[in-house]
Amino acid sequence: MSEAGPGHAERVMWLRLARTEGLGAVGFARLIARYVTAEAALDALPGRCRKAGKPAPVIPSRETIEAELDAVDRIGGVILTGIDPGFPPLLAAIPAPPPALVVKGDLALLDRPACAMVGARNASAAGLRFARELAHGLGGEGIVVVSGLARGIDGAAHAGALETGTIAVVAGGIDHIYPPEHADLHNAIAERGLVVSERSLGRIPTARDFPRRNRLISGLSRGTVVVEAALRSGSLITARFAAEQGREVMAVPGSPIDPRARGSNQLLRDGAHLIETVEDVTGILAGLQSLPQVREAAPQSGDDLFDEDWPDTPVDEAADAGNDDISGTSRIRGLVSPTPVSVDEIARQSGLPAGTVSAMLMELELTGEVARLPGGLVQRVTATR
Repeated sequence: MSEAGPGHAERVMWLRLARTEGLGAVGFARLIARYVTAEAALDALPGRCRKAGKPAPVIPSRETIEAELDAVDRIGGVILTGIDPGFPPLLAAIPAPPPALVVKGDLALLDRPACAMVGARNASAAGLRFARELAHGLGGEGIVVVSGLARGIDGAAHAGALETGTIAVVAGGIDHIYPPEHADLHNAIAERGLVVSERSLGRIPTARDFPRRNRLISGLSRGTVVVEAALRSGSLITARFAAEQGREVMAVPGSPIDPRARGSNQLLRDGAHLIETVEDVTGILAGLQSLPQVREAAPQSGDDLFDEDWPDTPVDEAADAGNDDISGTSRIRGLVSPTPVSVDEIARQSGLPAGTVSAMLMELELTGEVARLPGGLVQRVTATR
């Protein structure tokens, strides 16, 4: 017999509390821990704010929540609340889990074993190829690949696992497509995979939304693989969340002279599992004896409900909150790394005509930034001391 879910009125109350302006996951968890039900927490919240000398909270009306439920339904999505039987148990086990998720796509993916894959947005062609092939291989082993739908490694991981199952966790609303060049990928995942957000429809992400999203990427997964990450990188925040959530942290080794590998190499020095093959990942995940235990989400007392301490947004993720664009020679420069890669792979990853890529590589070769190698390979030239 399936577990009975909450009634509609109870779900509406839960969402009213979840959508209260300025109340994040930590404050929500504190209120539920103390008052048990969302209705009781809503009744108590104005008094607690007065006692703390804070303005009255802006709590959405029942009509507002009903309108949100209808809007999500119209686009073929669903809102999963923390009291719904279908809420992902792995995500429920993290400290201060999201009160609700807006999802669109194949909900059955939430019941399958999952592994996160994250990395640099300005990834090299070699890194992109490795991520795509690793994701494809994991999918062949029945593992769902979770990532953040960002440029670079995220996009390659989703593309590699699209046919076998992938979950995209986005920082804004599930109807907000970013970056623009991932529109087709976003739509394909919504049809064949699953798009997930804790934000309401129409939300345009700010810099602070990306660390929040990162904890969901790791929280939905048994382990997180980092492919190419600078020392100050959102991928390292995801890895840190994974460690705090009791999940496995894995990293792909990179060239010591490529700045994009310094963060992932540092993870290896700190004890992350070294990943070179699909079998490395599946072996680590197969060795897990049980799911992480549900932890105490937040202190049961305290009136500091509306202030949450999130990590500073790294440079690469802050760019995702803007409207940056990578094109032309700078795009080709970013794809070339100290690891040799074929000119054909550079052209495929850039989406530019082969002739255009060859001309740009010639320019970079003339400036001493790129060296051509036998067999149609190129690599970045690094300064020597």
